[in-house]
Amino acid sequence: MRFVLAILAFVVAATMIVLGIAQRTVFLGPSTYAVETTVKGDLPYTVIDGKVLVSEPGQQTLTVSGSDTVFVSYGRTADVAAWLGDAAYNRMSIDDESGELVSKAVTPGTKADPESTPEDNTAPTDEELAAQEAALDDPRGSDLWLAEHSEEGAVLTTINVPEDVSVLIASDGTEPAPAKVSVSWPLDNATPWAGPLITAGIVLLLVGLALYLLGIHHMRKSRGPRRKGISAGPGMEKMPKVPKPSRYKSDKRHGSAPKRPAKRSMIAVIPIMLVSSLALSGCSAGFWPDLSPDSSPSSTPTASALEAEPEEDQPAPAVTTPQLERIIARISTTTLEADQAMNADLAATRFVGPALDERKSNYAIRAKIPEHPQSPVIPSSPGGLTLPQATDTWPRTVMSVVQDEADPTSAPTAIVLLQASPRSNYQVEYAMRLEPQAEIPEVAPATIGAAQVPPDSSFLLLPPNKLGSAYADIITNGENSEFAALFDGEGDTLRGVIASDREAKKAALPTTASIEFSVAAGTAPPVALATNESGSLVSINIAETEVVKPLEVGAKIKPSGAVAALSGLTETEKGVQSTYSDQLLFYVPPAGSSEKIRLLGFSQALTAAAELA
Repeated sequence: MRFVLAILAFVVAATMIVLGIAQRTVFLGPSTYAVETTVKGDLPYTVIDGKVLVSEPGQQTLTVSGSDTVFVSYGRTADVAAWLGDAAYNRMSIDDESGELVSKAVTPGTKADPESTPEDNTAPTDEELAAQEAALDDPRGSDLWLAEHSEEGAVLTTINVPEDVSVLIASDGTEPAPAKVSVSWPLDNATPWAGPLITAGIVLLLVGLALYLLGIHHMRKSRGPRRKGISAGPGMEKMPKVPKPSRYKSDKRHGSAPKRPAKRSMIAVIPIMLVSSLALSGCSAGFWPDLSPDSSPSSTPTASALEAEPEEDQPAPAVTTPQLERIIARISTTTLEADQAMNADLAATRFVGPALDERKSNYAIRAKIPEHPQSPVIPSSPGGLTLPQATDTWPRTVMSVVQDEADPTSAPTAIVLLQASPRSNYQVEYAMRLEPQAEIPEVAPATIGAAQVPPDSSFLLLPPNKLGSAYADIITNGENSEFAALFDGEGDTLRGVIASDREAKKAALPTTASIEFSVAAGTAPPVALATNESGSLVSINIAETEVVKPLEVGAKIKPSGAVAALSGLTETEKGVQSTYSDQLLFYVPPAGSSEKIRLLGFSQALTAAAELA
């Protein structure tokens, strides 16, 4: 009976193991679902719409090839469309009938463009075609993308984006876009019963082996008495025993044990080897049922793309945190190169407004006075504040606080970035060192962004476009200013710096010359982003002017230092006018608040010096 049960166990075990292995081999379904196409034509851009990317669940794997240089990026669909502008491109979609990936040439403003209005459905004119050709540009390195990949020959990348994100494919913006495009999604080809079948088969195999061994043991023990030997017959009682030959000496004498048949050893070795190999093959997670609460693939964006979605009735933030980190790293690298080479043209690619004026004047001064200090660097590490504007239009503004990780003792720098148009990169418009005791109020998370406050807003304690002139009046008149009660003097070190600098210059001035000081609001527009308590972070600039004149006819003024380097004068009988640009960051409370306007940071630089007319 034991042998019958053992054979039955072997048969069932073999069946279960074979079925388990077959699920992972013969019956295993595909691991991915892919659609691919070859784009015809020579248009420089190809767009894969977000609806294509989310047409199947799970992460999207893109394979693009067909040109020497392959560029793949993704960004919000509205941003991709804004970057393309009037340029013609190929739009990819899924054919409803065949389910295949197809492409269609789109010229904005024509019938091929499904987003155009009826009155725009006309063939492009020669002027429009010329404008489209002029609109061609290299998308590589644009700050608009959430991520980008550029390789030689082919790009293979996996992304996980929502429906409102599209992919842009190009070569260099001039050559035809790569023609071969494939999009694939993972398929659930898990075999949850393979592991249990193989494991149960192994267990049953061991049970059968045990029954087989027990049967053999029982059979040996239950053998009947052996047949007796032949009794001695007449004349055989005293026959001598046959001596044992010497070659049959006892094994004990030679210290060797009798050999076991090899067949018996293999009975145990084969099952052990089989059990080990099958047990190792069943370790994969796809072999077992997934008992977790939710194992379905998610189509939400990863943290490297979109950290969180804003509310439906609110525009998305201008940048995401990873995107801003990449932008600031690029700005920091360009700044370092421009400062070392004193290249104003290179600096102009990443600076604008008061921040660029400071850099240009610094380069001009250092060209004649090499030991003159450089402008403060732009650290590459954001920290403390990331406040993008929530907007779908341009220009766009982002405020951030950056700090040098290698030097924690250095003062953090607040920067205001401006993107003038979709194809423009972000530029530093303001860069200010924070005050030691600066307390930045609570602002919206970077995943939501903040609204930009209009320059003439009456919902603040002081409108942003009046802030510069009010603070200039305080510097001029001190506590006698009509605006003195609105500003918090504690923690404002700029007033003291300006006062002490003026006293030092007066003391150093010869008796044959006079000096006059004046302060006025700068020409740069204010930038204001709302805080949580209906206040605003406002960046402005003011201009400090110094005029030095001779008091006597024939007397001469001899400029020195940075003023002489920037003006190019060694002496003058007319006098010298010097202008200092101050970049300022304020917190302005809401109208009716009992709080005062606080200076959070500032930067001073000599930006102009010239002989009086």
